[in-house]
Amino acid sequence: MAEAGSNVTELFRASTAHSPSYAALSRAAGGQQKITDFCIPCNPYYPTPEMFEELGGRLRDILTYYPSSADTITAELCSVLGLNPQTVAMGNGSTELITWIDHLLVRDSLAVPVPTFGRWTDQPMETGKRVDMFPLPEASGFALDPASFVEFIRMRGSRAAVICNPNNPDGGLLPRHGVLALLDALQDLDLVVVDESFLEFADAEAETSVVADAVLRPNTIVLRSLGKNFGLHGVRFGYLVANPGLAARVRDALPKWNLNSFAETVVFMLKEHRPEYQHSLRLVQRDRQEMIWQLSRLPGLTVYPSQGNFAYVRLPDGVDGAVLRNRLLDEHGLLVRECGNKIGSSSRFLRLVVRPQADVERLVEGLHRTLYGQQVPYGQQQPVPQAPAQQTPVAQAPVPQFAVQRTVPIPQAPPPVPVSRPAAVAASAPALTPALAQAPGPMPAYVLPYGSGTAAVDRLVQGA
Repeated sequence: MAEAGSNVTELFRASTAHSPSYAALSRAAGGQQKITDFCIPCNPYYPTPEMFEELGGRLRDILTYYPSSADTITAELCSVLGLNPQTVAMGNGSTELITWIDHLLVRDSLAVPVPTFGRWTDQPMETGKRVDMFPLPEASGFALDPASFVEFIRMRGSRAAVICNPNNPDGGLLPRHGVLALLDALQDLDLVVVDESFLEFADAEAETSVVADAVLRPNTIVLRSLGKNFGLHGVRFGYLVANPGLAARVRDALPKWNLNSFAETVVFMLKEHRPEYQHSLRLVQRDRQEMIWQLSRLPGLTVYPSQGNFAYVRLPDGVDGAVLRNRLLDEHGLLVRECGNKIGSSSRFLRLVVRPQADVERLVEGLHRTLYGQQVPYGQQQPVPQAPAQQTPVAQAPVPQFAVQRTVPIPQAPPPVPVSRPAAVAASAPALTPALAQAPGPMPAYVLPYGSGTAAVDRLVQGA
């Protein structure tokens, strides 16, 4: 097990802007360890077991024969979603679409709030564009202030802009009226992209998407990721919506046969299985509230409100997230996303994917044991342990003006969590396990400085 743990740690050490793949981690572990994945933001309830069984029954044909054309698959998707095929381009994952958006539509500069999805910063820099990074303030819970972002864009002279809504990794959601106001203010730019890859998991308002508005605007693209929503990252499919002219520019540039037979099969299954999909979203929304409630009980953690299928967590002072990540994986079989290699974040933050309650209880117990060397008392209505009087409590966020409500775990859609975006849940902490406390002196070999794989990013982040 020790050798397997060492192999896994090496994968993280070699990783730059993204975590190692689940397959690579499994190979490195040599099949010796069952991993519970809190890193990859999947939908744990979709496809259903019956759908997987159906896919398995078709596996031979799926792997043997060519798929239909992208136009055929796109037309079917549009018939399910009620979209005009002339306004849609489907890609082999949203990353392929980001690549073509950059090549075709971003001329010299792109403004983007950080932290956010890494391809929105790394991709344009790889093609020599200037990336104007707008820091989201931790003091405001990483909330995006549209007016400040517009002012920043004017000051920098950016010609394109992108926002992720909800944002990754913090889950912050800009209401629909705020997104539309931002689009109105930036209508003179070459391009504005609204990345709605995680929007299906949001429940803060009845209708948040700006897809219907994008098709009427000359410079707006909305990006969606089917893999994230459907829990099928491995299939690699996403789509964008824009006015027919913009959509055609991207669609015409895409490689022929860029969509595979798995993608086609799933798209043609959607009409029959839409009710199960909607049900899965309600279950994820319920689990998100439960997970935030459970994490907020952990001493010393700050948990930010989220409308994605993940939660952004600040660790107690003195804890290095990379060390914690390695120990959770090695000792508890828990894979978490440490955010030290995300621009605008640091190793003090984890992004934790929403999973069913039984998995979350394992996560909370693993965190509690690893951070404090204590077992968490499940099922007992006890106050959160406080720091001993002789110790100095860790720094805390301002006392929040809300309480995250624990919801009854039933499959109906829960009410939205009654929180404001700038707020966060924080609790005082007992003494940390010594192995996790950051010691003074040189950085240990297993804690690497930030590396994005792009020299320009590294110089910016490291202050060189």
